[in-house]
Amino acid sequence: MSAAQSPTPVSKLEALQCHFTWDLDISTSLLNHRKDKLEDIGTNDGNPWLGHIYNLQGFIQYKLGSNKEAQKFFNEATEAFSQIRSADEGPWLVVNYGNLAWLHHHLGDQAESEAYLSKIDTLIKKYPSPSQEELHPETYAEKAYVLMMVSGDKTLVVDHFQRAIEMQPGIREWNTSHALALMYASKHSSTGLEDDILEKMRIAQEQDPENLAAQYLDQRGQRGERIEAEARELATKVLRSPVSSYSGLKPLLRVYTKYISVDEAIVLAEKALKNHPDERYLIRCAARCYDWKIFGDKYSRPKQDIIARAISVHQEEIALYPDSSLRKKIDLAKIYALSHDGQAKADQIYQELLESDLELADKQMLYNKYAKYLYFEKHNSNMSIRYHMKAAEIPHQSFFRKNSIKELEKIRDKGRDRMCREIRECLANLKVF
Repeated sequence: MSAAQSPTPVSKLEALQCHFTWDLDISTSLLNHRKDKLEDIGTNDGNPWLGHIYNLQGFIQYKLGSNKEAQKFFNEATEAFSQIRSADEGPWLVVNYGNLAWLHHHLGDQAESEAYLSKIDTLIKKYPSPSQEELHPETYAEKAYVLMMVSGDKTLVVDHFQRAIEMQPGIREWNTSHALALMYASKHSSTGLEDDILEKMRIAQEQDPENLAAQYLDQRGQRGERIEAEARELATKVLRSPVSSYSGLKPLLRVYTKYISVDEAIVLAEKALKNHPDERYLIRCAARCYDWKIFGDKYSRPKQDIIARAISVHQEEIALYPDSSLRKKIDLAKIYALSHDGQAKADQIYQELLESDLELADKQMLYNKYAKYLYFEKHNSNMSIRYHMKAAEIPHQSFFRKNSIKELEKIRDKGRDRMCREIRECLANLKVF
């Protein structure tokens, strides 16, 4: 190849397999959610995904505008891979070096960027993929992990883990995550998973019980098995485990709520919180339990002592997760509305949110939630309709847009509301989106 035909540094970068080339179009809101989620996983030495976690944290920091933090995490990923794999080099570093090459390119340090490109070339030649037509299994596994964390569509996650496992079988964490991805991809089934997926979960759970026990219990419970005793036994183990979002507490609390009782789930969450009062993740778990208690039964109003504790826990969670607290603020407003003297506080929270600078997707969700609040708590049908129209008019496809459109269509079809003409015009205009 002549010099004129030689690939440029930028074209080499664009050909890499790494976070910068995987079209991870993530909103700022989701970036903050994932940043918090990754921080809650913890950095215990036994986590086989630690290198991947640091890589994703680095990319998120880059997207949030913090290059210094991004470089710190990418370097920590390099070190973590060396410790976990007990080797200074290997194919697992291809993605990590790709991230570093891109970051140094953006920092204007072209010499360092090209140094990492050279390292990647060496690794690819030394550790080629078992299949010439496909990526290296280590690359498939990391890409699957990233998509599992940031993408709503789990189909590609399942495919990538499957390809990695077929080329390089026997890696426990890949089998575990593949089973979880299969479960997430099938989560809308009302009767539980298909037999072959459940069998994959059973095998993976036997190999990695700490990470899959609660989810496997849930699937068995959906099939009518009695799993209460096993759930309580698992709770004893989880309470003894180091605090982490990987401890299995959150899915276990869901199992308690579905198959034992939400009250026992609250007791379990409060016990975990009492053991570790400074762990913010446990505050989040407790808040989720109170949500299930308060919003789960439409036909009974919770007692005021439960509401008071729920308000306290939600306030703590919001303070501990300031960058990803929009939904929790909305939940807090809904809880305030149920208290004896909290209506004014609920109104204040909504007004502050309505006046804040939000991305379109978050604004759409807020309008939908506020429309329901106006209807059910303020008994203001006209304003509720106007906010459903505001939500529907935002050209972002989501559950909240569909829900607002559905509510507007119901009102239009009944034909009794004086705003029916405006609703018909709004729905007709939506065809342009």
